[in-house]
Amino acid sequence: MTIVEPKKKDIIHPGSKKKHSAALRLWHWANMIVISGSLLTVLLNSTVLSGGNDAPVIKQALQKAGAIVTDKQVTSATHDLSDKVWDIHVYFGYGLVALLLFRLILEFFQLADQKFIRILKTAWRKFTQAKKPGATARHEVAVKSIYAVFYLLLITMAVTGLFLAFEDFFAPYKSIRHSVKEVHNFCMYPILAFIGIHLIGVFLAERKDSKGIVSDMINGG
Repeated sequence: MTIVEPKKKDIIHPGSKKKHSAALRLWHWANMIVISGSLLTVLLNSTVLSGGNDAPVIKQALQKAGAIVTDKQVTSATHDLSDKVWDIHVYFGYGLVALLLFRLILEFFQLADQKFIRILKTAWRKFTQAKKPGATARHEVAVKSIYAVFYLLLITMAVTGLFLAFEDFFAPYKSIRHSVKEVHNFCMYPILAFIGIHLIGVFLAERKDSKGIVSDMINGG
């Protein structure tokens, strides 16, 4: 006897079951672009534009073009360029905050079995209620826990970033600015670690028993 299971209906593709909603997929890829852009600006200012490292290169290029410039002028131009890059970093930060708010609001409108909180609770319940949790249960709770930490890091990054961007409005709390900046900078490293783990995990999953997870995040699954 054939058992017909009910399926979630997608508005665009009636009758098909979607693992990921269109809004979640949009957030995922937009978030990837914003985080990548933000990290790229940090990389530029901490390497190429750090401490006037590029000043000799710029001076040499200008001299070859026939311009006469002093070291002070080149250093000033380098600092201005670095400031422009930081301005771009701030705009990426605003984009990150907007996407984070979008994700938090989206959580309330997701289908029940697509809500992250519910997925996390389900994975944790299966793990704790099993007398001897299997590899699948351990894997699921580990992956979902890592995602939960990632979301917390994004929230921390957004809050501290807003504090630094609008520090003039938080003048009474100026004494903690350095600590807030340290927390903001620190968050970058575990986020980088998450990105690395995520990419490795996707690569391994595609080669083993979860083929198509990248296309699932593009077409919904």
